Amino acid sequence: MNRFIEASGKTVKDAIQNGLKELGCTLDEVETSVIDMGSPGLFGMFGKPAKVRLTVKEEDHSFDIEMPVFSLDQPAQGRKREKKRESKPAKVEQSAPKAAPVKKAEKAEEPAAEVRDEPVQEAAAAEAKPEKSEKRRSRNRKDKERKEMREPIPEPVTVAAPAEPAEPFVATPEEALSDTAKGARDFLLGLTEKMSVPTQIEVSESEEQLRMQLSGENMSILIGRRGETLDALQYLTSLNVNRNREDYLRVSLDTENYRAKREEALRKLAVRMANRAKKSGRRVALEPMNPNERRILHSALQNDPEVTTHSEGEEPYRRVIITLK
Repeated sequence: MNRFIEASGKTVKDAIQNGLKELGCTLDEVETSVIDMGSPGLFGMFGKPAKVRLTVKEEDHSFDIEMPVFSLDQPAQGRKREKKRESKPAKVEQSAPKAAPVKKAEKAEEPAAEVRDEPVQEAAAAEAKPEKSEKRRSRNRKDKERKEMREPIPEPVTVAAPAEPAEPFVATPEEALSDTAKGARDFLLGLTEKMSVPTQIEVSESEEQLRMQLSGENMSILIGRRGETLDALQYLTSLNVNRNREDYLRVSLDTENYRAKREEALRKLAVRMANRAKKSGRRVALEPMNPNERRILHSALQNDPEVTTHSEGEEPYRRVIITLK
């Protein structure tokens, strides 16, 4: 059953943003329906908040990845506009010192003392207009929100670089295994027995790498949250194998093709976050990842002409940052 919530806010946009924050999702991951458009009330009082329902779309959460957060960096184009606006002289300084009509004075937010010589009839008419103006602004705002809800926002297109073809796993016959490979297998079997997870292990041995394929029931226990348990088992086995060796032997563990599925999920994440950076004009910071997963993200976006990636922070909190070129 799909997960959904009802959220409210001053406007429909505010309600949607509040709901997305509560769900921890992005707009493209939910279905949105407006329950109540709300109303601003009279002079900002007695208003009625807008209410929406957000329903999370069905998707595969086997390899769920936390949503990255935006940094506080402003887009370069926005900074240029702000600088240009600051350098432009105010209209009030350029205007002539003659008295202006009441409507213009209100628009420029000038003090009431400067328009005290205006006719009484015109001032009274100006005081009677705020209610009509507020209603008109409310109608325009509702029309604009309805139009934005009907018209989909075009998303920029990013294509991930093709993944490197994985070398097929070919188990080495028992009689051809070295003492190092047998010791690594026995060490890993001991760890899984202490975890009460019966496991069968096949080994593929080469001069540079020792690949171990685990199979059995309850392999999700050995995978853990986002592969953390599998990575820990791989790290401990690597320490055991290379403890008394002069040349380093790489150790790789996998089960139920988890590594390939995780890589595909990371590549999709890289594309989605690159599109977000292009759309917002801001950099995107992803969650901390291990060096291998960061390498996958860098590789996925290396051919994108509009964004670039780099890593920031210290291990184990080092993360990938996506920025516009």
